[in-house]
Amino acid sequence: MLLEESYINERLDHLGIVAGVCQEIGLASWLDAQEPGNRQQVSVGTATVAMVLNGLGFSNRQLYLVRQFFANKPVEHLLGAGITAEMLNDDCLGRTLDWLYAHDLTKLFAGIASQARRIFGIKAEQVHVDTTSFSVSGDYARAEETAAEPAVIAITYGYSRDHRDDLKQWMLALATTHDGDVPLFLQPLDGNSSDKVSLLATVMTIQKQLREADGQASVYVADNGIYSESNMRQLNQAGVQWISRVSETLTEVKTLLQEGGQTWQQSEDGTLHWFTRDMALPQGNERWVVVRTQASLQRAQQTIQRQVSKTQATWEQKCWHLSNRRFACEADARAAVERELKGKPVWLEVHCDLVTHPQYAGKGRPRKDASPTSQQWQVATTVTVNQEQVEREAFRKACWIVGTNVLEQARLSDQQLIGTYKDQGGAERGFRFLKDPLFLASSVFVKKPERIMALSFIMVLCLLIYRLAEVRLRSRLAQTQQTIPDQVHKPTARPTMRWVFQCFEGIELLHVQTAATSLVLVLRLQPAHRLILTLLGPLYEKIYHSSG
Repeated sequence: MLLEESYINERLDHLGIVAGVCQEIGLASWLDAQEPGNRQQVSVGTATVAMVLNGLGFSNRQLYLVRQFFANKPVEHLLGAGITAEMLNDDCLGRTLDWLYAHDLTKLFAGIASQARRIFGIKAEQVHVDTTSFSVSGDYARAEETAAEPAVIAITYGYSRDHRDDLKQWMLALATTHDGDVPLFLQPLDGNSSDKVSLLATVMTIQKQLREADGQASVYVADNGIYSESNMRQLNQAGVQWISRVSETLTEVKTLLQEGGQTWQQSEDGTLHWFTRDMALPQGNERWVVVRTQASLQRAQQTIQRQVSKTQATWEQKCWHLSNRRFACEADARAAVERELKGKPVWLEVHCDLVTHPQYAGKGRPRKDASPTSQQWQVATTVTVNQEQVEREAFRKACWIVGTNVLEQARLSDQQLIGTYKDQGGAERGFRFLKDPLFLASSVFVKKPERIMALSFIMVLCLLIYRLAEVRLRSRLAQTQQTIPDQVHKPTARPTMRWVFQCFEGIELLHVQTAATSLVLVLRLQPAHRLILTLLGPLYEKIYHSSG
């Protein structure tokens, strides 16, 4: 009996690269090894990889639609023999999220991230730490109302980074490496968490994890949310090296920025200026670098000019109203001037003259020989802008201070210190990735705070896989001095993985089954695709290799 011929197309796209990174770092096997006796039909490791594939598929499908996402994908090719799309239902994935939550999300991620860094050769010498908020819809009763576990985060109102104060939220602490912006730590937080508390706890936890794992002494970089006398004292006592922007509200900062006659140093291209001060503070000795760039000065000038125009108009109207009032005596007039001029900007000058108006008895025009019976006082005002003071204010606002407890210039020069802090954008880029509208976590559709916490693990795991692939491709392109075309067909050695993933759209697996043969063909691979796969490594080439 002859078998009928069959031809089945499945969309592989860029998912083979994602699956390849998961295989290379041993994600599924590492998670499964945490509980060898677990007997789910689809193991927690495999189900986690499935959620990562869904998240990096940029299809904006929530968890209950993952099965639909895999309907036209080569599931066995990506996840292993015997796995079907029907198995990846919301019940399977929900149980996996519960399992992840029960096994300490922060510890799980630290373990897999440490293994990934070893395999991909990524160092954690400098670590960038930051927090952000994620808004959610729904009631999400507070922990004290539901008798939940103390470890469960509170979904509640707080300061929203997304300017959605009308929605409840939860927060996420994230740490990334300086080398490649690769995440190495995550921790879900209450929606109203304070950076002063959470950032300090994050740094202390990471320091402990890194020392236990590989003994690397890292420099920790954070925004001014972490900077306070108490926090810096604790970090210094723990032997933690840190870099942080110093809060501009401190008295010492205001005094330092108002000092004149400083000897500024500048970079070779003239775009960066700075001077250094060694500060003896209650929490210990610190090195402060006052920084000004051409860009920050230009922004400050534009901002203050807008303020000048608006403020001048406001004060002119205010002074007009003042000048239309009459006062019974000079003391009342001067008191009104003093009262009205409170809060005047230093760069705004208001010149006031007191004018007297004689008052006569009776109505109508007084006689020529009549004597006034009393006097009234009027304030005549002139509002002007001191442009020299405006320039000084713009110059002061253009300056910002980076502090550190690394005092030796030989270990960390001023320019290295500034550059390291400016690379704090790595953590912020990670947050932008997680909040992308096409990403699975752009809207959270899980009802339990525990599953929201587990979903944060999946979110940052997606970022880890994405960054690992990007670091590998960029490093191999640099090593071999090769390039690939970018979005406008120009050669680049630093492509984003988002662009690379887009390049792989349309790659398909064709399963051919006949009486004589069984083939699996990879369709639409171009030379650029083959170059990328070669640079990524043999494992990735194998995933995109025809067989049969």
